Amino acid sequence: MTGNPWENALKQLRNACDYLDLNKDLYEYLSHPQRIVIVNCPVKMDDGSLKVFEGFRILHSNARGPGKGGIRYAQNVDMDEVKALSMWMTWKCATVGIPLGGAKGGVTCNPHEMSQNELERLTRRFTQGIINVIGPEIDIPAPDMNTTPQMMAWIMDVYSMAKGATISGVVTGKPVEIGGSLGRTQATGHGVAYVADQYAKNHDMKPEDCSVVVQGFGNVGQYTCTTLKSYGYKIIATSDISGGYYNPDGLDIDEMFAYINDPEHRTLEGYTKAKKISNKELLELKCDFLCPCALENQITIENASKLNCKVIVEGANGPTTPEADEILNKNGIDVVPDVLANAGGVTVSYFEWIQDRQGLFWDLDEVNKQLETILKRAFDAIRDLKNEKKISYRLAAYLIAVQRVAKAVELRGIYP
Repeated sequence: MTGNPWENALKQLRNACDYLDLNKDLYEYLSHPQRIVIVNCPVKMDDGSLKVFEGFRILHSNARGPGKGGIRYAQNVDMDEVKALSMWMTWKCATVGIPLGGAKGGVTCNPHEMSQNELERLTRRFTQGIINVIGPEIDIPAPDMNTTPQMMAWIMDVYSMAKGATISGVVTGKPVEIGGSLGRTQATGHGVAYVADQYAKNHDMKPEDCSVVVQGFGNVGQYTCTTLKSYGYKIIATSDISGGYYNPDGLDIDEMFAYINDPEHRTLEGYTKAKKISNKELLELKCDFLCPCALENQITIENASKLNCKVIVEGANGPTTPEADEILNKNGIDVVPDVLANAGGVTVSYFEWIQDRQGLFWDLDEVNKQLETILKRAFDAIRDLKNEKKISYRLAAYLIAVQRVAKAVELRGIYP
């Protein structure tokens, strides 16, 4: 099994470049991030002690526009993970045709063991560390794993104080009250569900006849579940850090949503209206749609041959390794890749950036209408190329994305 996300990202890029027969210089260019910033963030903890956290902000490419990508807080955040995520953001923006490049950030910490005050001090210090490499025209952060709209508000505040003016466009995913967009919180999960539904329509699959397994019940998983349920699909299993929960007759997603958002629970631990199962068992359940919406490297060479689904729709970034992809292709399991399936978040972040710059805000219907238009156009282009070339959805998406970025690099040239 190849567990290193950066190595996986490079393999995916290499496959696309080989298929496109791109000049080797373009692969060399695209296989390196443009900028890597590492900062050490000293934070005064609530007990009076000092703790230093390592943070990263990486810009992979700005060939098609300013960098765009989230900031994640997690214990396993490291350089290779953030590099891979920044590259995937480049392809994601190019896949759906929005004029942004790829970037990503992260801080190595355990946010679940930190107080709100400690998280605020960490966020503000990290922002100060990267303040010279972010901005509305340079690189625009957003929420990701374990980061929130409130944290984006703190980033905006630090940046604005340094610049001497309120600059709402420095981040997206902010609270609506200070320049956030309606629909941004739900956007990634809504996009996963919408893309899954487009796949179903193209394969004559009726929602009421389809069972769905969603790995992960964080922000992306929750809204994937709620949106698919609203379309008429039956969600038979989901999971969070406490384990998997399975009911072949269908889960009560609204009740589970309320349960996990109760301050007394915060996870699904103790939820009794579903059978507790392991993550391994969840991934191998018989279903029509499997939506991995948790972490990278969940579907690997070790379990790919055991999957019992018809199609995978990737809500997480990099959940399937290249080696697993080969097995899934041989077994006839379609994979709708992350660079399309979870692009709803960055697309609505793009809308938020536009609204901040214009000072004119859209209603929710307009946000969803524009999001669905962009995702459908991207899905149709990938499907058509897949059918024409008789290749996988992933390779089709990468061919479109890499070609768009490579063309931008060629047109702009290498300076000096």
